[in-house]
Amino acid sequence: MRAACIVMLLVGAWSTANAQDPYAGVAALLPQEHAAHRTTVRPLTLPELEAAALQGNPDIRVAARRVAMLEARHPAAGALDDPQFMYRGWGVPLRRPWNLNQATNMFMLSQAIPGAGKRGLSFEIAGEDIEVARAELEVVRQEVRVQVRRAYSRLLRHYDQLRVHDEHVALARQAVEAARIKYVVGRVPQQDVLKAQVALTRLADHLVQLEQEGGLARTELNAFVGRDPSQAVEVAGSYAIPHQLPALAELTRLAEENRPELQAAVAAVRREQARTRLAGKAYTPDVTVAAGFMLQPAGSEFRSTYMAEFSLSLPWLNRKKHDAEIAGAQVELSLQEAEYESRRIQVFRQIQEALIRAAAARRLVEIYGKTLRPQARAVMKATAAAYETDRTDFLNLLDSQTTALEVESSYFQSLGTLEERLADLERAVGAALPAASRETAQNTAPEVQ
Repeated sequence: MRAACIVMLLVGAWSTANAQDPYAGVAALLPQEHAAHRTTVRPLTLPELEAAALQGNPDIRVAARRVAMLEARHPAAGALDDPQFMYRGWGVPLRRPWNLNQATNMFMLSQAIPGAGKRGLSFEIAGEDIEVARAELEVVRQEVRVQVRRAYSRLLRHYDQLRVHDEHVALARQAVEAARIKYVVGRVPQQDVLKAQVALTRLADHLVQLEQEGGLARTELNAFVGRDPSQAVEVAGSYAIPHQLPALAELTRLAEENRPELQAAVAAVRREQARTRLAGKAYTPDVTVAAGFMLQPAGSEFRSTYMAEFSLSLPWLNRKKHDAEIAGAQVELSLQEAEYESRRIQVFRQIQEALIRAAAARRLVEIYGKTLRPQARAVMKATAAAYETDRTDFLNLLDSQTTALEVESSYFQSLGTLEERLADLERAVGAALPAASRETAQNTAPEVQ
């Protein structure tokens, strides 16, 4: 329906326009060379974008401040409670309450001391909280890296698809011109010229889609880097196709060493182990020591005296409470251990899935790059030559050009998808993939004036 409407509009335009310039209105929709290929903004490489994201991403800043907050509180975790000062007046006469000389005045300092090992375990628990927060910070950093790399690869793909689009605009213009010339000399019907105009107009629709994809990729990239989403940004780089992917066993080994979620789970298990030991210290009594100076009433034999005080908690008389605390800590420990095993299995599943997707994406790149792409270009050139010599009709020419455009777009789509799948694989592993030989695809950096 949409194509029919376009044809009807073009037919109406044809009846009123100059026959020697049948596609002036359509050509105005498509510039000879798209403006996105030239920019005054310095293109950024992937390492530069990742470094900028690590510095400016708001989510990373929040996670980093959480770590800083826990680190600032860490020294207080194993500290003693504040010492206490106490004054007590005994035997003050009710009739003369201001006469403290007739009272016993006591000045005392006291300090509560937890049972042996409790302070050290509290300090250890706070340290494990910091390790969990640091691992969570690394999780956020890796997520941001993946998103930056995804947006970067989409922008690279956008450049290539724009370049392919420009090539096909030039071919479509040639087809329109060839059809026009043949129509003028009476070798083809007017229908061929209209079909050529429709093909050119469809390229305008394709250009709108490409501009939308490029704008969204730039917006996402700016957001992940922590900049104004409307700020101009361009990227520079090329696709790197790995000759082979690492083995699953090597990837799982790397994940056990580097995956921050596993590190956070291990730190959480250590923290609960320390809490379990601390709960077991409930039957270790706490003590409070105090010392003071006493000023006896005037006339006493010994006016100045001192006092010492020692108190001891009796946890054995509150077994029900402490047994419940110990049991709860043991259950919490078993829960954390189960969560670690669950997360470990989940990580290995993610690695397996990411490896399968990366292998499939790499295979598609090979199929498009080494087989379909050369074949589609050869067919398009042969069909164009045949059309110029009247050995085929315009529908075959149009079909070959459309097929070539789809294959070129699919090729660069597969390259971008491969970059995203490799980023997902590195995220699943928690570290960069082992160095391996890579084949560099066509450079897609934009030109800079």
